Amino acid sequence: MNRRQEARRADYARYKRDVKQRGKPFFPYAMFHDTVMSLLVVCVIVALAVIWKYSTPHEDPSSSGWLGKLYDEKADPGTTNFVPRPDWYFYFLFYLLRIFKWPNSVILGTVGIPTILLILALVIPFIDVRRERRLIRRPIAIVGAVLVALSMGVLTYKGATAKEPLGAELLADVPNWVKTEKLPAAALPGAKLFATSGCLNCHTYNGAGGSQLGAPDLSAEGSKNKGISFQIAHLKCPSCVNKGSPMPSFADFGDANLRKLAIFLEASKGPK
Repeated sequence: MNRRQEARRADYARYKRDVKQRGKPFFPYAMFHDTVMSLLVVCVIVALAVIWKYSTPHEDPSSSGWLGKLYDEKADPGTTNFVPRPDWYFYFLFYLLRIFKWPNSVILGTVGIPTILLILALVIPFIDVRRERRLIRRPIAIVGAVLVALSMGVLTYKGATAKEPLGAELLADVPNWVKTEKLPAAALPGAKLFATSGCLNCHTYNGAGGSQLGAPDLSAEGSKNKGISFQIAHLKCPSCVNKGSPMPSFADFGDANLRKLAIFLEASKGPK
């Protein structure tokens, strides 16, 4: 029997002796208390949610109830000026999406690195079983914790201060599109709508855009000769036209705006 096993057995025997003399074991006493307290917290949250929901007048959800309003205005899926942002505790992951681009490395940044760090955090207590708690005697653990905290802080700050492309900035690309693609005047309203309605968050067009989730480049979409009707139907229900398409529906844009987008896409034959 090696020294580590002897030390662990001695520590366990000391723990049992201390519990018998001065206290109660963690299981089941402390664990039961934690379970009861967690259940109490959940019940309080549920009760507050119910009060918030049902104390608001149903005929006017924008008026205040006991705990405030349900919402100010209904969500508008057809908006062209709203920039979605994650909650603050996801800013670090939000910024990782800017560093790791689709499709080659985005899985590494969004799933791989956080998963690796989580696994390391879970296995460290099983690897380092020393009873030493003084910080100066645990340099590797302290350096690792500081680096993780520092990187999370920097990524959170960068994600919080990251600027999204605004409509005015994206509209500046439209004259270049017209010149490069030789777009007709009828396609100009659709080009402006395309630039400001969030299409470039996923698609690319003449070098602009994000190319997320494998969304195709639309610079030469019109060369496929799919037709105006097809483009409108696809914008209204992408998954109906292309099975399994992750693209959301833009039916709330209205028929007039969808037609503008369709004319623009059909006029996009690629750089001339």
